[in-house]
Amino acid sequence: MLLRFQDPVKLKTKRVVYEENYYARDSGTLEQLKELSTKRQAIEESINGSSKITPAIAREMAGGITSPILQDLQKIERYLPLLENLVKCVEEEKHNPQIIQWTTDLAIRWTSPLSGSSGRLFTGPKYFRVDDLRYELGMTFFLYGALLRELALEVLSTDIVEAGTLFRRASGIYQHLAENVLPPLKPSLPPDRSPEATVSLASIMSIICLAEAQAVTIRKAEEKATSGSLLAKLHYGVVQFLEGAALLLRTSTADWNDISDKLRKFIATCSVLHESRSQRYIAAEYTKVESFGVAIGVLRYSLSRVQPLRPSEDAWKVPFRQELDDLQNMLRKCDNENDFIWREKPPRVDELPVLEGRQIVQAIAYQPFCLDREFMFVT
Repeated sequence: MLLRFQDPVKLKTKRVVYEENYYARDSGTLEQLKELSTKRQAIEESINGSSKITPAIAREMAGGITSPILQDLQKIERYLPLLENLVKCVEEEKHNPQIIQWTTDLAIRWTSPLSGSSGRLFTGPKYFRVDDLRYELGMTFFLYGALLRELALEVLSTDIVEAGTLFRRASGIYQHLAENVLPPLKPSLPPDRSPEATVSLASIMSIICLAEAQAVTIRKAEEKATSGSLLAKLHYGVVQFLEGAALLLRTSTADWNDISDKLRKFIATCSVLHESRSQRYIAAEYTKVESFGVAIGVLRYSLSRVQPLRPSEDAWKVPFRQELDDLQNMLRKCDNENDFIWREKPPRVDELPVLEGRQIVQAIAYQPFCLDREFMFVT
């Protein structure tokens, strides 16, 4: 039961040309700067939809890779080691006014698909500018994690295990972003900032990816006919992940001007659906021991949580409708059997079984490339 939320990957950026702003002292540094610009341009053109390369040529350049998402990931992974190395070298000269001015002249700008109305203008998406090379690094990592999420959804129908691994890798990327990349950037952020440049949103995305990884793991467990009681705990473990993300979203409002309402709805809708699935498994376990009153109470409460939902996205309506139908059908069968045979009185809401969660997935830690090349600038 995975809802699609693709907004994080909808980033766009303006062109950056490193060798036109950083003045190289030697040919080696100049070549490195040109290589950075070339690799960034490949990413720019892809995410901005401005590439003039045909699919056949793109496939050949990517070594035969046909998936556009995989091609973009390859571009990111070629750019990141060079960018990490440049950030390290520039920050060693962070008090040099010439270096500071060159970085400012880059005019690093990215859009913010997870902003609310403040991220949009009448003419299109708003570009947020931060004159710090670490902002470029942070947004590149954010895009990296978003692309891994998209790849996980792409392979889900053919390789559940790989999809789970990709979600865990994405979680690790966002965790690295929150713990190592973005904290030093905070003093440079202007009041009008994009949420994607904040530690809070990176942490939220890391948690969401873990929830998605566990949801994929549950699908595999369901195929293996795992016990209903364990499946109920695993589904509620997803709810606990999402509740953590929702809490962080509510308590981090000071970190940004506004945040996407669609993100809030995505977290809330996923949470209710997994809670319902957990309760259906619990109800099924109670019917096995002929406790139909408890089963009916659990199902009625779940129905009261699911029915008010009105999914805003067309792609969310099918899984929502399926869950609602399954819930209503199960309740109808339990009601009928209870009316004819058991005649048990359903307990009050405060007497219902307390849901227990179990979280079994962890982020796969990001391993830095640790490229060590020297840049020699004219200062």
